[in-house]
Amino acid sequence: MRVWIDQDLCTGDGICIDHCPDVFVQLEDGIAYVAEGGMALNDPGGSGSLAAIPDRAVADVIHAAEACPGECIFIEADPPAAGVAEVDAAHADDAAA
Repeated sequence: MRVWIDQDLCTGDGICIDHCPDVFVQLEDGIAYVAEGGMALNDPGGSGSLAAIPDRAVADVIHAAEACPGECIFIEADPPAAGVAEVDAAHADDAAA
């Protein structure tokens, strides 16, 4: 899973940081950003601001998104790994037979 923040919607409350300081940071501008590997991803609106969520932090990130007053935290599922779609299609063909 990956997460990003729409800084235009961020209210700067810092609730996300309270929920998951490993994934969210607040910079000098008072706005929240996602972090990956301890570094803030400061590319608002760009693909450079999409952070991978560590497995151990998924629940905390979801809670942060639910609690966010600005509703600015967006979580995206990772695309299926290469080959997974082919395996799923093969199982569908088997089931149809």
